Amino acid sequence: MRVVCIAAECEPWAKTGGLGDVVDALARAVGATGTAGPETGAAAVTGTRRPRVPQSQVWLGTGAVMGVGKGEAELPGHVEPPVDVFLPRYRGVVVPDRATSRPLAVPDPMAETCTTDVTLVEFEDRGYRVRLIDHPPAFDREGFYGDADGDYPDNGWRFGLLCRAAIEALLTDERPVDVLHLHDWQAMPAVVLRDCAYQAYPLISRAAVMVTIHNLAYQGWLTRDQAADMLFPDELKQALEPKSVGMLLLREGIERAELVNTVSPGYAQEILRPALGIGLDRALSLLGHRFGGILNGLDMGVWNPATDAALPERYSRVDTTGKAVCRGALLSELGFDPDDAGPVLGMIGRLDPQKGFDLLARAAPDLVADGARLVVLGSGDPKLIRALRALADEAPASVAVVDAFDRNLARRIYAGADLYLMPSRFEPCGQGQMISMRYGTPPIVHRTGGLADTVVDVDEHPTDGTGFVHNAETAKSLIEACRRAVDCYRRGGREWVALQDRGMAVDWSWEAGPAEQYAASYRRAVSLRRENRPIP
Repeated sequence: MRVVCIAAECEPWAKTGGLGDVVDALARAVGATGTAGPETGAAAVTGTRRPRVPQSQVWLGTGAVMGVGKGEAELPGHVEPPVDVFLPRYRGVVVPDRATSRPLAVPDPMAETCTTDVTLVEFEDRGYRVRLIDHPPAFDREGFYGDADGDYPDNGWRFGLLCRAAIEALLTDERPVDVLHLHDWQAMPAVVLRDCAYQAYPLISRAAVMVTIHNLAYQGWLTRDQAADMLFPDELKQALEPKSVGMLLLREGIERAELVNTVSPGYAQEILRPALGIGLDRALSLLGHRFGGILNGLDMGVWNPATDAALPERYSRVDTTGKAVCRGALLSELGFDPDDAGPVLGMIGRLDPQKGFDLLARAAPDLVADGARLVVLGSGDPKLIRALRALADEAPASVAVVDAFDRNLARRIYAGADLYLMPSRFEPCGQGQMISMRYGTPPIVHRTGGLADTVVDVDEHPTDGTGFVHNAETAKSLIEACRRAVDCYRRGGREWVALQDRGMAVDWSWEAGPAEQYAASYRRAVSLRRENRPIP
């Protein structure tokens, strides 16, 4: 089963957030599903466990993993490695010496000759094949999606060119594609092109499309004129009704794909409701059992306190003594008293109301009054930064704010904090809570989306709990959860050690479930495509 991914980000070549991490880890993991032996996954690791959630994959309308339908024997089998990953070659992307490059002529509505020459740069790395679309006018810019003035107005053309170039490259391969796996709105032009420009090319038109929504808040709106920069007139006529004022790329992907998923079962349920559906709840609901959630995994090799070179002392679930060294070093680094036994609460991320940093700012005075110390790392909304900095100025011995993106400091906070905060208003999946548990730092989270799927409240489930969960997106609710967590920390003893141990025992790896779930979903997408469109 040949699988091709198209995305705007993939770690380590292009990353602004979790999308890049997921595309990288998933491409590696699904490519290995057909070659892995019987001793892989959770069953092979003594003492590991998946989180206490009903299921890690839910197709709505069924409550379970769906079969692939009729004709299973005629479907392709395991995922053929290496998976192809198409990305833009942004400014600063480092290409290894072993890479090859070749010119590629791409149809382009914006070009005077209706064709643009790009360079296809290719190399294998990390278990998959990277295929960069190199065209400086489109991608050699200050930012991936915009600059200080906002989003680039020609993003429709830019990512349309990415997708069209990917398809043209696949045609030159002269090998059929079974699945196009498209990530977020930037990759959605590919399914529009499949349906409106490449119907006569079986190598592409036969391909099933699976769309993964990493965050529904980003949808890719194009005016009609912007859509015309991406599609030729006859293609635009097929794609849009005559009176349509524009195109919402994510909606196009949802309505045209064989399968659509998001990155946790909880978030999949939430975005079917108007409150979090952001105008697409009805389109998602109409998919029925073709829409669901697959819980993201975590790269357990990258995130491992036993091997993490950024830590002053490494430790493991078997021997956690190094965590105390990490705690003392973090406090000294931030100017806190390392001998103060007061609990340390850490929070890392994009400073945005979605992430609940404003709730923390309002809760902070009460938490500091209770004897807690707060460590915040991130950048983003200037108002939130000013509010948090004001708290740090008022209580420098209790609040530290680092306005930056610092990978190594983030790791030291995961290891050195006593508790980890994620009061997000909504969270498609989240990795911070998984990482903090992996590092023996119980999380305090809002009961939403992937946070609700991955963190079990220890007061509700004393023998299974891995953290502390609050139900309302208010400062009061956050304070109450923090006080429960701090009380548990101060009691210490076997209760606290057991809480840490349960969190460190969870196997979040892609191989423990998500990779196989995606592979099964690809087979189902192929089945749906073939049932609805007979292959020539």
